[in-house]
Amino acid sequence: MAVAVAAVVGGAGGGAAGTVAPEADVSHHGHVTYWDGRLDVVLLSGNRGPSALEDTTVRLAFSAPLAAGHGLPGGCVWGGDREVLCSTGPLRADGALRETALSLRTAGVTQELTMRVATAWNGGAADPEPADNDHRVLVLATGDPYAF
Repeated sequence: MAVAVAAVVGGAGGGAAGTVAPEADVSHHGHVTYWDGRLDVVLLSGNRGPSALEDTTVRLAFSAPLAAGHGLPGGCVWGGDREVLCSTGPLRADGALRETALSLRTAGVTQELTMRVATAWNGGAADPEPADNDHRVLVLATGDPYAF
């Protein structure tokens, strides 16, 4: 007796029983500079598929507290005094990059800090290469760009 098994493919974030999570290879790269308390981050987020994603959230966490009272770009929110969360918006499955630029200030001046960039949410997609969306960067107060 043969038994047929069917899988239903749901959209990102679907939680119904019998659904299969989409697969998407999210990546975050870019560079960060730090000088005299000013912290500039250029983040490029992409997806090499095979499924497109409606949105993802990237977490930027810093070892030094950030100064309060300055605005963030649209789609970004404070996650605490050392953390910013940003929506990437839709990520097509073709690897096209979406840019997020942040100009931040630290609460004090230090000679170095670390920054962690990681996907906080990807709509429930399975990611076959999660290492390309989780980076730790040592940033010296030189004004030089440190790539990740």
